[in-house]
Amino acid sequence: MKSTNINEAAIDALGLKPFDVAEYLNDEETIQAYLMEVLKEGNQDEFLEALSDVARARGMTELAKQTGLGRESLYKTLSKGSKPRFETIQKILAAFNLELVPTIKVR
Repeated sequence: MKSTNINEAAIDALGLKPFDVAEYLNDEETIQAYLMEVLKEGNQDEFLEALSDVARARGMTELAKQTGLGRESLYKTLSKGSKPRFETIQKILAAFNLELVPTIKVR
């Protein structure tokens, strides 16, 4: 999930629009696969960014209602470098109809 710094003028000149993964997270299976892939990397910031992508896809206001957390609090929680409580991550995953399940690591 490394972000690439591409010149926006070049994107405009080519008639392209920036890629936004949130536009493709439109069902539970896709969301599950996306989060599982990100979790394989084991990077907390990338996982929080992925949760943020899902939150944008589902709607941050709706997520706030389902979790009982404020929108501003959710934005802070899902931002790079934050250290959210495990309980908060569980609430967010539950709102996405997901849960963390340990599996045996394939080597």
